[in-house]
Parts: sequence; structure tokens; C-alpha cells
Amino acid sequence: MHIVEYCTSNTHHGTEQIIEKLELVPDIEVIEYGCLGNCGECYLSPYVLVNGESVVAETADQLYDLVLEAIKNQELEQAALDKLLDDL
Repeated sequence: MHIVEYCTSNTHHGTEQIIEKLELVPDIEVIEYGCLGNCGECYLSPYVLVNGESVVAETADQLYDLVLEAIKNQELEQAALDKLLDDL
């Protein structure tokens, strides 16, 4: 299960539709917070945390694709790490 965390203050960038789309994706749990402590980033750009890592986009529409890409990259990194540990 992947965790996507977002700040309700960031919805002024139009991220609410992206959050709704992410809630429909299997294996993604979306968690809403009043604040994630990244106020400067939140003010400037659409962003979320994906498994604790910041994902920032230029537009809300781009954010959805970047979230899915971040999840894919994290899965690949975890698979490579698991293989490395198995080989030890």
C-alpha cells in the first residue's frame, strides 16, 4: 500500500480533483492533513508526499502523473534493494 499525504491548504492549486482521482487507485491510501509543514512549497506549487517523499508539479494535472511515476520509481528501487539483499 502506498501512502499519499496532502495538505488541505494546497487545494488552492486545483489539487482536489487530483486527490479524488488518486483515491480511486488501488493500493493508494490518501491521507488529508491540515498542514504538512512545507508551507513555502505548498504556497508555490501543487505537491503531495508519496511514501514520505515530496512530489512537486508545475500544474495540478501534472501532479497526478508525477505521483504515479514516483510510486513506480519507489517500487523499482525497493525491488533492486530486495535483490541486492537476497544476493548477499
